[in-house]
Amino acid sequence: MGAITFIAMILLVVGGLNWGLVGLAQFDLVAAIFGGQDTMGARIVYTLVGLAALWQIIAGFTMGRARAAACSTAGRD
Repeated sequence: MGAITFIAMILLVVGGLNWGLVGLAQFDLVAAIFGGQDTMGARIVYTLVGLAALWQIIAGFTMGRARAAACSTAGRD
């Protein structure tokens, strides 16, 4: 696992836990840490979580294509 993928995974866990707290307790931990949803720090974290999700989507499709290609060539021995 590459460093960027690992960081993306950590950010997605943070984002998922934050949304879980929002859904269960109506508490936005990121906003609480940075002083509100509109602060620069909170907006950066929200943006990084979104970019991490895009990165994982792209990585998932890339891995799926590589796996499909490996499976299709494996039967040609």
